[in-house]
Amino acid sequence: MHEVLVDLGERSYPVLVGPGARHRLLEVLPIGARKAAIVSQDTIPVTVDAGIEQALFPLDDGEEAKCVESVEELCRAWTRWGLTRADVVVAVGGGVVTDTAGFAAAVYHRGVAVIHVPTTLLGQVDAAIGGKTGVNLPEGKNLVGAFWQPSAVLCDTETLLTLPPREYRSGLGEMAKYAFLGVDDLPDLALDDAVAACVACKARVVGADEREATSGRRALLNYGHTLAHALETVGRYDLRHGEAVAIGLAFAAELARRLGRIDTRRVDEHYAVLSGYNLPVALPPDTDADEVITVMARDKKATSGLTFVLDGPTGLEVVAGVAEEAVRDVLDMVQAR
Repeated sequence: MHEVLVDLGERSYPVLVGPGARHRLLEVLPIGARKAAIVSQDTIPVTVDAGIEQALFPLDDGEEAKCVESVEELCRAWTRWGLTRADVVVAVGGGVVTDTAGFAAAVYHRGVAVIHVPTTLLGQVDAAIGGKTGVNLPEGKNLVGAFWQPSAVLCDTETLLTLPPREYRSGLGEMAKYAFLGVDDLPDLALDDAVAACVACKARVVGADEREATSGRRALLNYGHTLAHALETVGRYDLRHGEAVAIGLAFAAELARRLGRIDTRRVDEHYAVLSGYNLPVALPPDTDADEVITVMARDKKATSGLTFVLDGPTGLEVVAGVAEEAVRDVLDMVQAR
């Protein structure tokens, strides 16, 4: 069992990675908690035992459940059940569950403890770590949310064995970005080691810049996500999040080359990682550039024009004010691949 510490001083918490990690839930419950509100979805074949009084609060299936209405429904149901701020929420599922339940926990009674039990590869390497919670609006992804760190995260790699192949591949899309964030030899690592390495990488970034307010380093975790979120928001392309991120990574590499920041060899390294994971690299053929650019301009990082995390001579950095002409050229190039 790997144990990674997200170091945030008095708010530090452990991330356990390995087979059977979910069975360690009782060990990480907040002291004094008497009730555990389990948030999950009917399609998730994973159960947990908190060892205290617990009740299940199901979310609807699909990305549509990640909305403000779900947060209201959870909070009202918790109130009727008698959940107090001394109790705990346990989110069991993928990013939709951990993001939505985490945000509900952040605002319920102005904050109740939450433990994440991510059951997807995407959730284990990224979504459940670091305290970003939130829900979508029709205008964009994750536009309403809060920073609310969990008390612990239990990444049980046994739960990955039953994932549908496409869902697992989606997780590989999120994992792929860590190859450019400093995780060496990522494709060669065994699964448990790869998940733990990604968690450790994210933990270092979060520990250094919890709210993207000091060095801006945490924004680098959104590599490939500006286009990815736009594609998901436009929503007609039947893309999983990790698939959209993979396309976003290819786009970001091509855009960095278009701006003279990296050379062809570095672009080829991106394609090698993505193809090694059998991930898509081309835009859906009917992508509307105008629509996608409009949504990208609403990205949370975009305070000074079109803004992207891009590779460069000294590594990844946030680049603002990217010319729309360059973005359109690269969208055309990636769509034609």
